[in-house]
Amino acid sequence: MFKKILIANRSEIALRIIRACKELGIKTVAVYSEADQKSLHVKFADEAVCIGPAESRKSYLSIPAIIAAAEITNADAIHPGYGFLAENEDFVHICNECNITFIGPSAEAIANMGNKSVAKETMRLAGVPVVPGSVGIVKDLNHAIEICEEIGYPVMIKAVAGGGGKGMRVCNNREELEKLYEMTSNEAEKSFNNPDLYIERLIIGSRHIEIQIFGDRFGNVAHLNERECSTQRRHQKLIEEAPSPFVDDDLRRRMGEAAILGAKAVQYVGPGTIEFLVDNDKNFYFMEMNTRIQVEHPVTEESMNLDLIKEQLNVCSGGKLTFVNKPFEMHAIECRINAEDPFNDFRPSPGKIESLHFPGGHGVRVDSHVYSSYVIPPYYDSLLAKVITFAPTRLEAIQKMRRALDEMVIEGIKTTIPFHQKMMENKDFIAGNIDTKYLERNDWQLS
Repeated sequence: MFKKILIANRSEIALRIIRACKELGIKTVAVYSEADQKSLHVKFADEAVCIGPAESRKSYLSIPAIIAAAEITNADAIHPGYGFLAENEDFVHICNECNITFIGPSAEAIANMGNKSVAKETMRLAGVPVVPGSVGIVKDLNHAIEICEEIGYPVMIKAVAGGGGKGMRVCNNREELEKLYEMTSNEAEKSFNNPDLYIERLIIGSRHIEIQIFGDRFGNVAHLNERECSTQRRHQKLIEEAPSPFVDDDLRRRMGEAAILGAKAVQYVGPGTIEFLVDNDKNFYFMEMNTRIQVEHPVTEESMNLDLIKEQLNVCSGGKLTFVNKPFEMHAIECRINAEDPFNDFRPSPGKIESLHFPGGHGVRVDSHVYSSYVIPPYYDSLLAKVITFAPTRLEAIQKMRRALDEMVIEGIKTTIPFHQKMMENKDFIAGNIDTKYLERNDWQLS
């Protein structure tokens, strides 16, 4: 097992990793930007190193600064968390060259799954169902027109290096394709430094369901069932839960087997997520693979009584998986509380937290890095906290979430708490009748 781990991240995920390390007796090193000097991950780590100014590219995305911090503190491993450098194959190569263990999959797995076109072809060859669409990169607009005429409209144009909902456009006909193709390519080049696109047929009324997988260095791969992630806005997840109210035992088995095939195809090590689109007839199609721990990993932890970070540290230090495929023990729901104004198109709301109270009690977990008087910097993601409730049944988990959200107080800024309160009362959510476009079709304030 590792002796000292540098955490190349910030906020709640950095704290989450610190907690797991402390319980395992592993020393930790926090890195922080000048804007995060008073952050809790700096306070609770054994050591802390400032790596640059507030701007991410000069701090949390600065590979030389992070490697230097690891070397001067004699860290033998780096945990990237999620975001920032977590899926950067160049960072993995540099860690290897410096004899520092990267706590994650190989650079090759990250590279293959990070390019959406390569990932899709890899999954297709592995026998995983994929959405009908282009084989490889789309050459130009004329090539795009040919593909769309073959697979039929509507289609989704996607950046091969995309993520976070950027570099994606829906086209319902040829006219829209001709209008949006160059626009999407330009956005992809600006956002990801890669203008290449691929095209998929749009699956109408689809659900976003992902399978948590785990692999070790001995070739063992297991899955930890599904998470339902269909409650989202502009491709950004807002609520996740496990198990999915839509998935039956047969679909769970088929999706789990497909996810394992996909993970084995890239010799995957550590926690990862195979994300699928699932239609109303329970046909499922590979969408993408996230080669890191997920924001929503607590949903799986609480529904299956496992510590995924500890298991990640185990397999990435050379240990074998400590479990095989497990059944659910509880139903878990997670609400992402963001510093955004849900009454004003979810506009970001940075500023100072004047008053704060987190909910507690049986079956309630809060993962957060904020505290009363904490000033939310405008430079990073707006996530403030993840509220997770878990209970023997879905209805009980929803009831606990209602109670937890009513107890939660964050004053001084706008937050998405009112949105989640409305959703916990929403009749379609309670019935489990939510797809990825639900919030676009409906006023989220309706109960």
